[in-house]
Amino acid sequence: MRKHLNGLVAIGLSIVRIWLGLQWLKAGYSKLGSEFDASGFIQGAIASASGENPRVQGWYASFLETAALPNIEFFNILIPWGELLVGLGLISGLATVPALIAGAFMNANFIMSGVGLSSLDSKLFVIAMILLFIGKSRYYYGLDRFVIPYFKKHFHTKRGMLIIKEN
Repeated sequence: MRKHLNGLVAIGLSIVRIWLGLQWLKAGYSKLGSEFDASGFIQGAIASASGENPRVQGWYASFLETAALPNIEFFNILIPWGELLVGLGLISGLATVPALIAGAFMNANFIMSGVGLSSLDSKLFVIAMILLFIGKSRYYYGLDRFVIPYFKKHFHTKRGMLIIKEN
């Protein structure tokens, strides 16, 4: 009975993971298919850091002003491709943990940019964190189920370096 329940949980978590991946894939694909420019969003976030009730923290606005805005061309490439790759990773179940971490990091940045906790980003962040901490069930029905044991069998780490095991 327990094995059956674990299988049902893994199926449910895989459906949630794939749904989350589709959200990221859709967001990234729509940005790649258009003339995406994050400068307006970033400038709006910087402007939201002032006034009587700022929506953006001063330290984050300072980061946006000094790091993101001067390198906007890089961010205009990084955001859509990052969203697309997170989506592909979550849908396929390949590199699930890095995809969840990258997705949660992007969501956290969007939330800190002033979109607020009532936005879809906050819900996606919570779902990513739940999947991240839930365990192996998040990728049981995905490519990680096969890739992770392969890497454990053929590679090992020594002082942070990946080394091929000798037979």
